This record gives sequence, structure tokens and C-alpha cells, in this order.
Amino acid sequence: MSAEVTIRPFREEDASQVRGLFIIVNRLLSPPHMRDAFEAYIARSLTEEMDRVSAYYGERGGGFWVALRKEKVVGMFGLEPAAPDAMELRRMYVDPSARRSGIARLMLQFAEAECRRLDMRRLELSTSELQPAALELYRRAGYRLLNEALAEQASNKTLGGGIRRYYFEKIL
Repeated sequence: MSAEVTIRPFREEDASQVRGLFIIVNRLLSPPHMRDAFEAYIARSLTEEMDRVSAYYGERGGGFWVALRKEKVVGMFGLEPAAPDAMELRRMYVDPSARRSGIARLMLQFAEAECRRLDMRRLELSTSELQPAALELYRRAGYRLLNEALAEQASNKTLGGGIRRYYFEKIL
């Protein structure tokens, strides 16, 4: 259960576990016909962001946290400024072996509390049609759907490839 999970800021010694979790989750999300596109997205995201977590989030005035259970990274997420009064939730992933135990909800509550601590009025996030459990989590946590769009362009934030993305916000 989530009671045995600790959330703390990312440390460089977490890098290999964070990298591994990022790769595993994204490979599991990949529909068979999009494997090559997902591998390209993973490689780009590792280079631009995940293999330089401290620098990436530091350069943007954000932060990155890990959820630990007995020294194992079982979850992670980042926050980066989206607007003067808002942060964007990024890279919220839970290890497949630890899912359905409240870790995502715990991380989301932690992220909201961090935003309030920083006097942010809103938390923004996006997720894709490939993540129905995430969509349900955000809806149940009071997030309001702002927009949905087909992501055509690939970046370190989205695969592109015509995947439907959902954009949410919550007033804190």
C-alpha cells in the first residue's frame, strides 16, 4: 500500500532507475504498429530530458521527485512552470509491478501540495488515449478537461503520430 512509499526529490543516484522506469512504461504503452515511433520517442526523450533530469528541470525552474518503496523507485514525476500562476505535471509514471496501490494518487497529491507551497494557482497536465487509467485518475481528482487534440509533431513531450492527447487543469 502507499503507506510504505516515500516521496523525495530526485538524486543523481536515482538516474538509472528513473531511466529504466521511463523506458519500461513507454514500451508498455506502445501499440504494436507504433513500436518504431515509440523507440524514436524514447531515444529523443532520454537525450533531451530523462538522462539529464536535474539539469532539465533546473533550467526551467521546476523539480523532479521519485516515489520509493524500500529504496526502489516505484514512481516518478516532474513539475515545470507552465505560466506565471501554473505548473505542468510531467512524467508521472508508476512501476507496473506497483500499480493499483495508490502511488499515483499519492504523487498527484504531493504535486498539488508543492504547487500550493509555491503559490501556484493551477496545475496543468496532459495525457494520451493510451493511458485510460491516468485519464480516470485525473478526472476523479477533480481535473477539468480543457482540450483534446491529435498530436502530430513529435517532441520530448509527445510521441506525435496522431495520438489523441487530453489537456487538463485543476484550480488549486
